Amino acid sequence: MTDLAAVKRALTAQRIETPSWAYANSGTRFKVFAQPGVPRNPEEKIADAATVHQFTGVAPVVALHIPWDKVDDYATLGAYARDLGVEIGAINTNVFQDDDYKLGSVTNPAARIRRKATDHLLEAIDIMGQTGSRDLKLWFSDGINYPGQDDLRDRQDRLAAALREAYDRLTGNQRMLLEYKLFEPAFYATDVPDWGTSYAHCLELGERATVCIDTGHHAPSTNIEFIVAFLLRQKKLGAFDFNSRFYADDDLMVGAADPFQLFRIMYEIVRGGALDPAYGIAFMLDQCHNIERKIPAIIRSVMNVQEATAKALLVDREALTRAQRAGDVLEANAVFMDAYNTDVRPLLAEVRTDAGLDPDPMAAYRRSGHDEKIIAERVGGTQAGWGA
Repeated sequence: MTDLAAVKRALTAQRIETPSWAYANSGTRFKVFAQPGVPRNPEEKIADAATVHQFTGVAPVVALHIPWDKVDDYATLGAYARDLGVEIGAINTNVFQDDDYKLGSVTNPAARIRRKATDHLLEAIDIMGQTGSRDLKLWFSDGINYPGQDDLRDRQDRLAAALREAYDRLTGNQRMLLEYKLFEPAFYATDVPDWGTSYAHCLELGERATVCIDTGHHAPSTNIEFIVAFLLRQKKLGAFDFNSRFYADDDLMVGAADPFQLFRIMYEIVRGGALDPAYGIAFMLDQCHNIERKIPAIIRSVMNVQEATAKALLVDREALTRAQRAGDVLEANAVFMDAYNTDVRPLLAEVRTDAGLDPDPMAAYRRSGHDEKIIAERVGGTQAGWGA
C-alpha cells in the first residue's frame, strides 16, 4: 500500500529549477515572436521566476545563461534573487553564438578560438563563486557537417582538454553538468551527441562531473528512462533539462507530447531514491515558448512535472515487486498503469492548500492580474531575448 502522507511530504519537498531565458523572447531558428511585458534585464527575469515560485511553491531556483544574463555585479544579483525568495541555480555557458565558433568552440581547429571558449567556461565558474551557484552547465554545439572536415578523434582530445581545465577550477560543492544533443547545428557528427559520450567524459574527469539529460535531445523512440536508471546506478546523473518535443528538439512545455514518458522517467527517479533535493539532482526546465505567454507556460510545465511525480510516487512498489518476481507480466504492467491512470490533481490541490497556496496555480495567476501589470510596467528599454 502507498503511504499518502509520505507522498505528500515528497511532493511538498520537491524542487524544480526554472530557466531565465524562458521568460525572455524566444522561439525557433526561423522566428522569435516578441511579446509585451517580457523582461528587459536579468533582474526582471528573476522577478518572473519568483512569481512562478509564488504560485507553485516548488520552483525556488532560477538558472542563468551567460552572456544573456551578464551584469556588472553578480553578488548583488544573487542577493536580489534571495530577497525575492529564490536563489541562483546553474550557470549556463554560451559558446555557440559567436562568429568565431563557426567551426566549433572548445573543439575548434584554431588554438586561439579554443582558448577563447575555454576562458568563457572559466568565467562562468567565477560567476558561480559570486552567486553561490553549485552547477556549471555545459552544452556544446560543436561538430562537423561533412566527412573529412576535421579529425573526429582530435576533436575529442580538444574537448577533453577544455573540460579538464574547467573541472580543475571547481571548488567547494561546485560541480559540472555535461549536456548532449543528437544533432543540430552540426549535421554530420556532433562532438557530444549522446549520454554515453557525456558519461565517458564525466567518468574520466571525476566525481564532480555528471550528465545532464535533456529530454528533447534523443533519437526518436529512445528509452530515456533506461538512461535515467543507468546513470543513477552509476551515480552520474546530475540534472535534467525537462522539455518536450514531437519531432526533433522543440523545447516545448514539459509533458506536452508524451506525459507517459515523463511519468516513466519520474518513476525511475523515485525508484532510485533520487527525488529528495538532498540527493543533488537538479530538475531544471529548458523550454523556449514561441507563442504562449511566458510565466503561465512555466507554471504549466511545473504542474506537469508535479503530476508526473505524484503518479510515480503512487506506484505500489510492493505489489509491483511481487508481480515482477513472480514473472506476472500482466499484473506488473497493471500496477504500473494503475498509478499512471490515477487523477492526481485532487491530491496536488491538497498539497498546495496545506502549504498555504491556491490549489489551482494557473487560475490563481489569471485572477492575480500579474500579466496585465507587467505589460503595463515594462514599457521602453530593450526586451531580453536569445538572439535568434
